[in-house]
Amino acid sequence: MELRCGGVGSQAVGRRMDGDSRDGGGSCKDAGSEDYENLPTSASLSTHMTAGAMAGILEHSIMYPVDSVKTRMQSLNPDPRAQYTNVYGALRKIVRTEGFWRPLRGLNVMIMGAGPAHAMYFACYENMKRTLNDVFHHQGNSHLANGIAGSMATLLHDAVMNPAEVVKQRMQMYNSPHRSALSCVRTVWRTEGLGAFYRSYSTQLTMNIPFQSIHFITYEFLQEQVNPHRGYNPQSHIISGGLAGALAAAATTPLDVCKTLLNTQENVALNLANISGRLSGMANAFRTVYQLNGLPGYFKGMQARVIYQMPSTAISWSVYEFFKYFFTKHQLENRTPY
Repeated sequence: MELRCGGVGSQAVGRRMDGDSRDGGGSCKDAGSEDYENLPTSASLSTHMTAGAMAGILEHSIMYPVDSVKTRMQSLNPDPRAQYTNVYGALRKIVRTEGFWRPLRGLNVMIMGAGPAHAMYFACYENMKRTLNDVFHHQGNSHLANGIAGSMATLLHDAVMNPAEVVKQRMQMYNSPHRSALSCVRTVWRTEGLGAFYRSYSTQLTMNIPFQSIHFITYEFLQEQVNPHRGYNPQSHIISGGLAGALAAAATTPLDVCKTLLNTQENVALNLANISGRLSGMANAFRTVYQLNGLPGYFKGMQARVIYQMPSTAISWSVYEFFKYFFTKHQLENRTPY
């Protein structure tokens, strides 16, 4: 499925986001290799934001049960009734002992955060990537530009997602006292204050900036290898997205363990570490993880994290690229006179 030359809107496709208005009268081969990701300027922001929101909602909705398992497997001192050896076994045990819907508790707050967060995330990435590529590697693809663009997009994404992550992870923990997102928000606000929703923000950024840099650089690199013309190719988006997510997830697992500890404030673990009050700060989280579990503690839940991130990023990129293609094609068809 491609925007082919000679068809509806083919000249409009030729107009690039970076302002390069190449002659639309080239050969079919030239138009076919035109980067479909470079959308018409007037439609780019709304298209990126809408496609990004759809990708974020679908990604987090589909993978949420695995995310619930990942949160529990990263517990530093789990309840004996909540100890798991693998993702599939954990899901079976949770459903059998806590009910069919238990792995989905907190999904509503995640959807509320994922939509706007991913809308800003992809829109910022696309626009920053285009701008920085012009600076670093004119009319080419610079891995440095992709990495910086991903890092900048993460700042916006995490500012929206961090409160949702705090609520979501507290609801996911075994024997959580929170039965609804609203009650969790009220309890955290009343007992810990507004700052609790951003207690792990610095750690989240410390984790997600390298994660997203690795993720975007790897994705764009793999796209150059398997989809050099950058046409709409679902298989290439799934493969590139999945491999990029898996590599980035494995590399940043230690930071994710620390983030989970800061978000959940796991009481039993903090008591064992003789920590009174609330744990804050990435450095303190790193020390606490090492104190309780040594070096292996930094890699708790890595299997679940990779199993979660690999299909998550594959879903996210394939959905995003599909809706970007769909909305762009629709806009171009509506602009073309008959």
